[in-house]
Amino acid sequence: MTEDRSAGAARRDALAAAESSVLAEAGTGAYIGGSWVEAGSGRTLEVLDPATERVLASVADAGPADGLAALDAACAAQSDWAASPPRQRAEVLRAAFELLTARAEEMALLITLEMGKPLAESRGEVAYAAEFLRWFAEQAAHVGGTYRQAPAGGQRLITHRQPVGPCLLITPWNFPLAMGTRKVGAAIAAGCTMVLKPSELTPLASMALARVLTEAGLPRGVLNVVTTTEAPALVAPVMADPRLRKVSFTGSTPVGKVLLRQAADNVLRTSMELGGNAALLVFDDADLEAAVEGTMVAKMRNMGQSCVAVNRVLVHRDVAADFTAALAGRMGSLTLGRGTDAGVEVGPLIDARQRSKVAELVRDAVGAGAGTLVGGTAPSRTGFFYEPTVLVDVPTSARIHREEVFGPVAAVTTFADEAEALRIANDTEFGLVGYVFTRDVSRAVRVAEGLETGMVGINQGLVSNPAGPFGGVKQSGLGREGGDEGVEEYLETKYMALAL
Repeated sequence: MTEDRSAGAARRDALAAAESSVLAEAGTGAYIGGSWVEAGSGRTLEVLDPATERVLASVADAGPADGLAALDAACAAQSDWAASPPRQRAEVLRAAFELLTARAEEMALLITLEMGKPLAESRGEVAYAAEFLRWFAEQAAHVGGTYRQAPAGGQRLITHRQPVGPCLLITPWNFPLAMGTRKVGAAIAAGCTMVLKPSELTPLASMALARVLTEAGLPRGVLNVVTTTEAPALVAPVMADPRLRKVSFTGSTPVGKVLLRQAADNVLRTSMELGGNAALLVFDDADLEAAVEGTMVAKMRNMGQSCVAVNRVLVHRDVAADFTAALAGRMGSLTLGRGTDAGVEVGPLIDARQRSKVAELVRDAVGAGAGTLVGGTAPSRTGFFYEPTVLVDVPTSARIHREEVFGPVAAVTTFADEAEALRIANDTEFGLVGYVFTRDVSRAVRVAEGLETGMVGINQGLVSNPAGPFGGVKQSGLGREGGDEGVEEYLETKYMALAL
């Protein structure tokens, strides 16, 4: 027993030392023109550990002048960076991939501290984030054009791809490293400079990414990082500046609509990855074990705080009882706790506001007639925790069918046939992703084509892949990130007509 206590104390001491080390190395300033600087106002913002509610770090709280200074630096670097050889850009990205991979444990710990997810999930995010750097390193040297004869003869039609120019990249808190590399990697490959504005809730991963890219050889001013508690005030003048040529945003649909209106004034190129309301369809011929496992992946990744997390679980009425019993068993067995603790499978939500929203949606569903098989409450403990929850017989009138829950709540509704399943699934203004579980290949194709979404997972609960084009339709966004399409978002096509 004494040895066990000693081992536990040693582990806690080692963890505390590791936490101090990664926090000290992450940085606390704004990164502008290759230098770490204080905010012009001298203000700072506090970054909290959502599991303990303690302050992890105080970082520069940038204002409008800092945002414009970051844009100045990006504009000053744009011409030289656009003219740089594609191979040089590829080698920077490849070197950053190697560095990030070598520092995976440190980066994973940093993500867990500021965002809350268990270390195992943070390690997965680091690997995912690094793959974007490797993918875009491979894409950088293959940006091409065309050369062909005009149909009527007499001239040649030439197309050339050029970088869009300085970009504003706005990333969310839920995947603080991967959402950065997904945008930054594509912009670097295309030859664009950037102002990166991460969420004020999780800025440390973006700061660490800036350090990695600088060490990998990225020239000064190509990447600039500013974070703020007053995003509208910082973003508006940057968006209004005619030197900015593109904005890429990942976040809520209401904020995306505001940015689209602002982008219209200067006709900016836009990429928008917005809200989701994913439906997961389980048909009566599905492999139920695989369907439950897929639902766990699609629901519980990141504690449900993901735009591609399943929001509505639609199950054929003939298999609903077996499916929900198995799902409730899995959800009820999960261990809550701080993401750094051994055996923890579910960390906290990001903050008190998010926890309150989840609780409110659950109360509304129960008030509308839904039953609770497991969970349904916030435990009485420090940190922004909410129990993994399974709701059954959720009426389509409940708010949880319309609003993105962004939490560990699976809302189950039954259907009678394929037509009803598609009708319920498509009855939303969102269209990011859908999931279908069936053994029938023909049905899988019909349903996948019938879902009004930009992505579909077939017999699996995970669609995200750097080599695939990530994005949605309807009010879930514009454009694609990753895949062959990812670099295209940062390129303009120039057409040249050559007389012979």
